Amino acid sequence: MNTRTLRGSCAIAGVATFGCGETPGFTDLELLAHAAHAAVVDAGLQMTDIDGLCTASVSSPMWAMPVIEYLGLNPRYIDGTMLGGSSFIAHLLPAIQALEAGRCRHVLVCYGSAQRSGTFGRSASAGARRLLDPQPYEHPYEPMLPPSAYALAASRHMYEFGTTRAQMADVAVAARAWARLNPEAFVRDPLTRDDVLRSRMVSDPLSVRDCCLVTDGAGAFVLTRADRARDLPNRPVYVLGNSTAVWNRQISSMHDLTVTAAQQSGADTFAMAGFTPRDIDVVQLYDAFTINTILFLEDLGFCAKGEGGAFVSDGRIAPGGALPVNTNGGGLSCVHPGMYGIFALIEAVRQLRGEAGERQVPGALTALAHGNGGTLSSQSTAILATADAL
Repeated sequence: MNTRTLRGSCAIAGVATFGCGETPGFTDLELLAHAAHAAVVDAGLQMTDIDGLCTASVSSPMWAMPVIEYLGLNPRYIDGTMLGGSSFIAHLLPAIQALEAGRCRHVLVCYGSAQRSGTFGRSASAGARRLLDPQPYEHPYEPMLPPSAYALAASRHMYEFGTTRAQMADVAVAARAWARLNPEAFVRDPLTRDDVLRSRMVSDPLSVRDCCLVTDGAGAFVLTRADRARDLPNRPVYVLGNSTAVWNRQISSMHDLTVTAAQQSGADTFAMAGFTPRDIDVVQLYDAFTINTILFLEDLGFCAKGEGGAFVSDGRIAPGGALPVNTNGGGLSCVHPGMYGIFALIEAVRQLRGEAGERQVPGALTALAHGNGGTLSSQSTAILATADAL
C-alpha cells in the first residue's frame, strides 16, 4: 500500500498524561490506567469503545496482556512492538492501517512507568536488561549505558564538526526555558549555560545537565478514523505522515556516529505528508541527551549535517526563537519515565489544539514529533496537523 493514501485518514481524538514527575505509591500499570482512562474521556468515548490497543514496557515483553486484563478490554487489534522510546510513535502507522482495514474503530496507545518511585527502579531495570537484552559487542566492556553511548556520538560530532559543549548546553537551557512555562514540568528552576557547563560530569563530554530526567509518569492517546473523529468533542489532530527506521541496536554498530536512522524515518514521513521542514510550526524531539536534539534537527532536515550546534545557539529553539523545539521542556526538564516518545506526541497534539497555556506557540497548525529508542537505535517520526493544514 502506498502510505501517501493514508495521509490524514486518521486523527488523534484524545490525549492525557498522569503522574508526571514523582508519584509514589503507584505501579506502572496503575499510572498507565489513569492516563488511559483520561485519554478516553478526553476523546469523548468510553473504555468499552476501545477495540484496539498499542502498548510497550521495558519491564515486560508480554506487556499488552496485563494491560488488556487491567483495563478490561477486548481488542480486535493489538500491537505490543517494543522499540524503546520510539515505540508509541512507531505504533501509529500499523494502527492507521488496522483502522482503515476495518479491524477496529478506536485504538488506545498507552504507557506508564514508576521508575523514579517504584521498588523496581531504573538501576534494577538496567541490571535486568543486561540479561534480557544482551549486547554482545559492548556488555563485555561494561560501559555506563546509555550515557556513554551518547557521549561517543557527542564526542564524534565535536571532533568532526567543531560542535562545542556550550552549544549542547544551549539545548538544555532552551528546554528549561520552555519547562518554566509548563506547570506539569518536573524541573522548573532557572538554568544557564554556565550551570550546565559547571555541573557534574557523567560521561565526558556529557554532564548531568546534558542528561534526561529520571521520573515517573504516564501518557495515552486515542487514534480513530478521521470521519469518526469529526463527530467527537475535540478538534481532530490529523496524522499526515509516519515512518520508523532501525539501523542498529548497539552504538558500536552505527555506520557513522553522527548520522542516525532519523534520516530515513524523517524523509519517509515528509514524503507521506507532502511537507518539508519549512512547513513545520513546532518540533518535539526525543531529547534523552542534549546531543540528540542536535543530531535529529540535522537528520530530519531542519539544518545541514554538522550545523546543528550553531543552529541551536543563542535561543533559536527556546521560547521566542525561530523554531520552537520541545515546548513542554522535553525529557531534559519535563518528564522522562524510561521512555519519552509518547510525551513528545502528546505535546504536539496539545500545541495543535491550542491547549498549551503559557507555552502555546501562536497559530501552530503543523507539528513534528520524533521518537528515539535504545542508543540511537530505533527512530520514528510523525507529522501532525490541524484541519487548516490538510
